[in-house]
Amino acid sequence: MKIAVYPGSFDPITCGHLDVIKRAAKIVDVLIIGVLNNSSKKSLFTPEERVELIERVVKDIPNVKVESFSGLTVDFAKERNATVLVRGLRAVTDFEYELQIAQTNHKLNPDIDTIFFTTSVEYAYLSSSIAKEVASFGGSVQGLLPEEIIDTVFEKLNVKGRK
Repeated sequence: MKIAVYPGSFDPITCGHLDVIKRAAKIVDVLIIGVLNNSSKKSLFTPEERVELIERVVKDIPNVKVESFSGLTVDFAKERNATVLVRGLRAVTDFEYELQIAQTNHKLNPDIDTIFFTTSVEYAYLSSSIAKEVASFGGSVQGLLPEEIIDTVFEKLNVKGRK
């Protein structure tokens, strides 16, 4: 059984993340979305809230599970018997950073490989930060965030927004 982990902060999950999830879920038996609990990072949503938001969005993808974790991604992956890490690449600038992380992870655990998914063109500019910025000013986040979470994001930001 091929198990993969797609780690990230997902604060919040975007349509770009969902695109990678759907594509990765097609090539593995189980895809675990690993929601990173990074206490040094100021997040809009708690790890528990992010898990719940992602679960809403992926409920119709049967081989996807969502869990939060802290610590090293390779340790989380090993505990889940995963042999693959999934990462998304938006631009060349992402590649340099992601390559360094992938090589470090491979050094820490040579049994775990990283697969990169290049973003679909329509999401090349998209990040959680951009989506939050647009939402914080009440802008339309249609096509940036999955429909299932748009109202929750606006509520969390205490903003009357446009879908």
